[in-house]
Amino acid sequence: MKLNELSPAPGSRKKEVRIGRGIGSGSGKTAGRGHKGQNSRSGGGVRPGFEGGQMPLHRRLPKRGFTNIFKKNIANIDLEALNIFEDGTVINYELLFEQGFVSYKNDGAKILANGEIAKKLVVQIPTSKQAAEKIAAAGGKVEVI
Repeated sequence: MKLNELSPAPGSRKKEVRIGRGIGSGSGKTAGRGHKGQNSRSGGGVRPGFEGGQMPLHRRLPKRGFTNIFKKNIANIDLEALNIFEDGTVINYELLFEQGFVSYKNDGAKILANGEIAKKLVVQIPTSKQAAEKIAAAGGKVEVI
């Protein structure tokens, strides 16, 4: 096979329809636009969402609430999820990011007291009071940074 012998698969390429090229082409004269009306004119047609003068849906629906642009996206981490680490591991935000617990979209992380902890860990990120108590009971330590 040579480069000059390459050709597309049969039926994969269709011939372009040339509109407005005479009556014999099947789409001459009005070029498929029909007779008169808004859509037959150049620049004609309506904008997206236009409903013929009826009040559009996006204006009929009530506005409700607001979006706080200063909201912090905090990742919640269950206490039992930390059992994958070895004893004595220092748990900080960088480690949680490497392990996939938090993503770049998160503004921070907090450990919640869901489940039990069986490892002695040094935690350097915010925790709930109950989670801090469980960590201390397991022999670990919570450091406030």
